[in-house]
Amino acid sequence: MAWQRVDLVVEGGEAEALADALEEGGAISSEISDADAGTPTERAIFGEPGADAALWPRTRVSALFRPDAPLARIVDRALERCSITALAAASLSRVEDEDWVTLTQRQFAPIRVGERLWIVPTWHDPPEPGAINIALDPGAAFGTGSHPTTRLCLAWLEKNVAAGDTVLDYGCGSGILAIAALKLGATTATGVDIDPRALEAARYNSQRNGVALEVMTAQGALPRAARITVANILANPLRMLAPILASLTQPGGLIALSGILDEQADEVCRAYAPWSRLAVSARQDGWVLLAGRKER
Repeated sequence: MAWQRVDLVVEGGEAEALADALEEGGAISSEISDADAGTPTERAIFGEPGADAALWPRTRVSALFRPDAPLARIVDRALERCSITALAAASLSRVEDEDWVTLTQRQFAPIRVGERLWIVPTWHDPPEPGAINIALDPGAAFGTGSHPTTRLCLAWLEKNVAAGDTVLDYGCGSGILAIAALKLGATTATGVDIDPRALEAARYNSQRNGVALEVMTAQGALPRAARITVANILANPLRMLAPILASLTQPGGLIALSGILDEQADEVCRAYAPWSRLAVSARQDGWVLLAGRKER
């Protein structure tokens, strides 16, 4: 069976409303992307809760429909509803059925982080059986090792976790950072998250990797203070969480934060200044990792 796909290029301010209108008209899924991707005018956009991020001047809205969907009528109604009178480009294509599981698996290969760590999808054999291998599959929770902020945190943990350490991973997602800490020698590690699906994923992944990870909801009682606190979230939540994360770090312990853009580093450092003098420890692809010792 072949599905119908429509691609419409509009101004950035019109894209989200158009995607919503197409889904209400019957689209199975929709996607918003840079219409100039792959050209010299392509540009990255980063956004987070509490911060406005404008879309691209030329934004592609793609939508997938069933083979028998009256596509022309649906698109016309969506454009009319959004008061869009002009398109920069438009195209219609067929999407053949595929073995989507196999295609998805091909996108994820083992990832080496630092000198000793590998993130290995379960359908791959470890490239270095003697290395520290973390078995992890893509899922609903953030943290597969592919994002720069996750790699920054993993590389930092590899250098800083010592035998006997206690580690707190706040906003644990898949649990990848806490699992890595345990495999690097930490005695205990606790993963905290607001999303029940993340806690379920972290628990499952820790069992798969043969480590004892404690998971806790962020809405419940606070965990014990740890010698190392790591949080890979976003700049705005990290600023608001500063008093909590500082209180959950033992005096003299280490704090490492990521999910922070280079231009956001100073404001996050200021938020933690009453407890720790954080500084940029590493950078990758516009993202930074801030780290420091809790002084009081």
